[in-house]
Amino acid sequence: MLRGRRKIRVETERMTLRAPLHSDYRQWAALRRESADFLKPWEPTWSPDHLTRKSFTNRVYWAQRSINNGSAVPLFLIRRDDHALLGAITLDNIRRGPAQAGTCGYWIGQPFARAGYMREALTAMVHYAFATLDLSRVESACLPENMASRGVLEKCGYKYEGVAQSYLQIDGRWRTHVLYANLHGDRRGKSDAG
Repeated sequence: MLRGRRKIRVETERMTLRAPLHSDYRQWAALRRESADFLKPWEPTWSPDHLTRKSFTNRVYWAQRSINNGSAVPLFLIRRDDHALLGAITLDNIRRGPAQAGTCGYWIGQPFARAGYMREALTAMVHYAFATLDLSRVESACLPENMASRGVLEKCGYKYEGVAQSYLQIDGRWRTHVLYANLHGDRRGKSDAG
């Protein structure tokens, strides 16, 4: 277990990926609020206090604890030229020992969608997972009809691996997801499955 406060920064061409800060609250709440209709079909049901400062404060503390104990790497996507918060990416459920794996989830605010930011962030996070954390496998899942998410995963080197029935509760219902994985040193080649 790692002790003390760890800071993680991942630099991409246009962004800095870093842990959330208390000072991010207003930008985060505004972006989530204005992107709600865009995000909610793909996410677990938002709690009634989802956009409150108290809920965000708990999120910041969870992020720092997770980084410190090595169980997750939750990062915000900050555009360098104007310091705008674009979205978030989290490498979670990090398993050590024989697994050396983690699960990556992400969201992007509607105004920044389809501009290549998530591809840039996901590529950087996978590289960080392999090069810095020495993971062997990064997994992601999405709804079968979420073609934008499937596309970004495939462009970032993920391969389709199958289907998980009733995998997560999304928008209030148990939903089947398609499963993807990115393997360090992958030799599986391109897959047309899915």
